[in-house]
Amino acid sequence: MTDNVVHLFKDPDPEQPPALAPAAPTLTAVPEAPAKPRPVRVFVRTRRAVVGVVKHERTRQVARVSVRHGSYVIGGTRIVARRAWDGRTGARYERLLRAAEAAGNYEAAGEWEERLHRFREQRHKRRMDLLTAPEKLVKGAAYGAGGSLGVLIAIGIALAIANKDVTDVITPLMALVELIRLLVTLVTILWGPLVAVGPWLALAGVWAVGRQRGAAPQWALPAHSRSDDAGAPITPSIVVTALRDLGVAPLRRAITEMGDAGAAMLGPIRIAGCGVEVDVTLPSGVSTAEVQGRRRKLAENLARHEHEVFITLPTAARTVRLWIADSGALDEPIGPSPLVTDETLTADYTKGKAPWGQDLRGDAAALSLYQRHLLITGLSNQGKTAALRALALWLALDKSVEFRVADLKGAGDWAMFDGLATVLIQGPTDEHVIEATEMVEGLVAEMERRLQAPPGTKFDPLIGLVDEAQVAFMCPAIDGDKRPYGGSKATSRYFMAARKVHNQGRAVNVTLWQGTQDPTDQNLPKLVREGAHTRASLALGTESQARMALGDKAVDGGAAPNLLRPGLDKGTVVVASDGIKIPAGQASITVRTHYIDTKTATAIAERAKALRDGVTTLHVIDQGEDRDALADIFGVLGDAPRVLTADVLKRLSALSEKTYGTWTPGDLKQVLEEAGAGPYKSDGRMVVGRERVARALANHDGEGSTSAEA
Repeated sequence: MTDNVVHLFKDPDPEQPPALAPAAPTLTAVPEAPAKPRPVRVFVRTRRAVVGVVKHERTRQVARVSVRHGSYVIGGTRIVARRAWDGRTGARYERLLRAAEAAGNYEAAGEWEERLHRFREQRHKRRMDLLTAPEKLVKGAAYGAGGSLGVLIAIGIALAIANKDVTDVITPLMALVELIRLLVTLVTILWGPLVAVGPWLALAGVWAVGRQRGAAPQWALPAHSRSDDAGAPITPSIVVTALRDLGVAPLRRAITEMGDAGAAMLGPIRIAGCGVEVDVTLPSGVSTAEVQGRRRKLAENLARHEHEVFITLPTAARTVRLWIADSGALDEPIGPSPLVTDETLTADYTKGKAPWGQDLRGDAAALSLYQRHLLITGLSNQGKTAALRALALWLALDKSVEFRVADLKGAGDWAMFDGLATVLIQGPTDEHVIEATEMVEGLVAEMERRLQAPPGTKFDPLIGLVDEAQVAFMCPAIDGDKRPYGGSKATSRYFMAARKVHNQGRAVNVTLWQGTQDPTDQNLPKLVREGAHTRASLALGTESQARMALGDKAVDGGAAPNLLRPGLDKGTVVVASDGIKIPAGQASITVRTHYIDTKTATAIAERAKALRDGVTTLHVIDQGEDRDALADIFGVLGDAPRVLTADVLKRLSALSEKTYGTWTPGDLKQVLEEAGAGPYKSDGRMVVGRERVARALANHDGEGSTSAEA
């Protein structure tokens, strides 16, 4: 604060002439006026105060309450007026008629048109009756008054006779007059309060209607807990309300205009497994994508979690199909696999289907594996290997199927296939990737051999299975010809081998199954993923990954593995394949797969081994040229006393594709006969006897030990 400033000036004497010498000056202290506050500062402080008051939570709360209850009154008045209008006119029937036509239900539209016609006829009849009503009313009143008067007089006469008093004749009439007077008095007393209270009662009535229908903006409605209605049964009104509050303006406006007919958008609510299913025909101006994009909000409006509501697109236009699970039902485990409960179960590669799990409706989900390349993806530790292994275990129960397995994780998940698969590679190193690549190239060589066979030749199924295939695609190893084993270019050996099998393998029963994590263009090239006939995905992180895993068509049709809950939805896969039954109009189906642990999987594998004559499993693929053919034949026979010549050729080809890939039954026969262990017939089929080969090998002198001379 500034100090007062003192100014000194001369005080002139008015009586002294100006020419005279001036008297001594008189000094007077005049304080300076204090500075006025600046109006800008006042305005800023005022504005801040106003903004603070406006933004204060209590102010907002008051505003929300005011708008909410005011909207209840306005909305309730509109709803009551609309109901009155609907009751007096055919507007309701016309609205239902339009809704039925929009849904394409012309049978219902015809019924509503007939009801509208009957309503108009009855209304016309009532109006005609009103023209004659006054005359009938007057006649009725006259007859009623005359009859009542006669009855009262008769009662009075009876009283007079009984009491012997003639004045009692008019006693009933006087009682009636007294009653009328009393009623008039009561009306006079109550009329004032009724007139005063009546408008308030009417206001309370329309407010209650507006509150019941939620006729207020969403931001003004009170935040309420879902705990009371969580898990409540799904009804048409709940579904319509959930759609109305979805945040799509045209949809909300259309439902509001429909009034009570909002349920006309819904098809019948059907029980579907552990939930219900309903088709919703959207009004004009609302796209299915708008509803799909608000899945979480729709689920919350239905008092469900996001993973408990699935939205798909059936064949009908402007229609979405909602599947709504019972609250908590999807968190309950499903039953064990039939592979576990039925030890007599067998497989049929050609006509059978693998019991993989259950769909969301609780129905068994079975997958055909016949001549279909398979791809399954998902984040790490979501059950990918278990889901893939369950399919392989079922197919292993068909003894005609040959497996060649490469597990590039090497954690023992496929160890039970030792003695079941002809090739089993387990490990994550570059050396294991090289062996897996040569295994897939062996599939290509076998495929080409089969393609060159005489027309009509039948071939047993050959399944090449690579788990953790992303390790192969991202392997940096390079061979002696400067060709990389990994990568997604035409120079990549693994990539090209997989592409060749995809292109022509299924025609001769050679198929490739792959499992991979976290699909990207680097660890799952586009041409490889699109070569799979059956594509399945567990939980993923993003929609772009879901498109890589399942394709654009499936994702655009509602498939959303990226919305599965990592860790909570283990073993749940979204499948796009013609090998599994998918509801009409959908591009995918969600399956909760049976979990088979490693111990149980080993027991099932033992049952599969018992169906076979014995399989020698190769753990290292040797591509060298110098080999002892007779020793190799003895090695692939394993412990079986005899093996079909065709199986011996397949095992030799798996052992060394370069050496034995071009062998024919004649070549095998020549080598064995030269060693004195020629094949012979058993049960009408040519076989190679283990005892004969062992005896010939014991006498083998080492000459001609290199194959390829045959």
